[in-house]
Amino acid sequence: MWIDPEKCNACGLCLKDCPLEVINWFEKKARVGEGCVECRTCFRVCPKQAVVEISEEVPGAILCPACPVNCRISPDRNGACRRFINRDGELLRDRPLLSYEEVKGALSKPPSPLIREPLITAIGAGTTYPDHIPAPYIVTDRRDGVDVVTVVTEAPLSYSGMKIKVDTDVPIGEEGAEIRFDGRPVGMVETEEYGSKILALGGVNRLTGKFGFAVARAIASAANRQAIELSIRKGAKLSLQVGQPPRINGKIQERMRVGCGSATAGLFASFFKKAADEVIVLDAHITSLFSHHASGRAVGLTPSGIRLSFSLSTPGRYFGRKGPGWGGTSIENPLEVIAVVDPESIPEGTRLLITETTGERAAYYVYHQTQGFVEESLPPEALEATRAIRETCQQARVSALYVGGAGGSARAGVACYPLRLTRAIHEHRAVLTVGGAPVFVLPGGGITFYVDVEQVKAGAFSWTPTPAIIAPIEYTMLLKDYEAMGGHVEAVKPFSSIRGAVFKAKRR
Repeated sequence: MWIDPEKCNACGLCLKDCPLEVINWFEKKARVGEGCVECRTCFRVCPKQAVVEISEEVPGAILCPACPVNCRISPDRNGACRRFINRDGELLRDRPLLSYEEVKGALSKPPSPLIREPLITAIGAGTTYPDHIPAPYIVTDRRDGVDVVTVVTEAPLSYSGMKIKVDTDVPIGEEGAEIRFDGRPVGMVETEEYGSKILALGGVNRLTGKFGFAVARAIASAANRQAIELSIRKGAKLSLQVGQPPRINGKIQERMRVGCGSATAGLFASFFKKAADEVIVLDAHITSLFSHHASGRAVGLTPSGIRLSFSLSTPGRYFGRKGPGWGGTSIENPLEVIAVVDPESIPEGTRLLITETTGERAAYYVYHQTQGFVEESLPPEALEATRAIRETCQQARVSALYVGGAGGSARAGVACYPLRLTRAIHEHRAVLTVGGAPVFVLPGGGITFYVDVEQVKAGAFSWTPTPAIIAPIEYTMLLKDYEAMGGHVEAVKPFSSIRGAVFKAKRR
């Protein structure tokens, strides 16, 4: 790479973003130094288009195939990711492979199997409020000859929220856009992940704010797997129910994409080679141009004379533009994605397949020198390729994680020294569950947890107009550890007596 000093405005972006830090200042202009691997980072970030690609062979340089960047690594130097080194003409990983024995010391010790599951759940247990009293049920039993205790309570948690995952490529709204429930703001569009949109509902500021009741109702309803209607500012209307396909602007979403456009090219390379001479997989994030893509070259294709209208990322991979069209892009007519066709590199009769990452929509064209690309019916090989994509896609669905903060006063119903309980949770000497379901406790201070609401019995959550979400929480640990943290040992009852009371209640 070479930087034209006449165009360089000394903004410094290329210096900041160069992964190998080989760009420096020379006479107040950016200059590429030794060790450049042609990763093109500077080319992509330069606002003045001052970076120029030059053809200059470096003796002994090796093309790295480890990712789409395809660095050209000089002898005794690393690629842009700093993982591979050119050592005597061979690409080697520059750190040794580690065994589990070598890393397990850095891992937290998992909890004992004796305490991974609670003796009882907190569903139907009642509460500790006003918190200075012992939890409603503190029960003990023996497991493998060891005394185990479970403390349960239905805790009102003002520090509550929810992450809802919506499997779809359809644009629903900008990140940060306000989400409304019954006409009132309850959250925001948070981000996009692999084929899904992530919505954030609640959090303490919203839950205790002006529209807290609506927030609490939305979270409790979603956590109990009831259908809820949401609208996004300047975006879509959503009908969501955990465990079911999402409905966006009245249309049910059937499939979740198998991967981005680049991943689709790699997954179905053998199908695409049979289906056409060139394949474009439209995707709002990464659109692929198969013959230019690493997977297309790997199956023996020669790059075609097609260039797409999207921004180039790495060879055969383009950043898509979001919109209501094919694959969640702005493309309504598939051929609109093609910016340039070089007649010298497109022979008469070239076959082109354009598909979405779900395979739900696809179009097939044949190139003619006088007419350009003319649409035809999909031949059997193209039908087989799109069918393979569709069959590999999972069903689109809605899922949700309830987020709770249990590090507050509700701990007083468990033990007289609440910090000891918090430490026991983080050290896996005590296990927190929600309705019997396992949770992920976030590291750091307090007890903040995520739980998959589909693993909790439907109807286990409720809300109270403080407002707060009421969640069934269990703490399970060895009895000796419970005693050491100042637990309410005077309130401990044998599991056999509790089990009898529960069975009796069921019979009534």
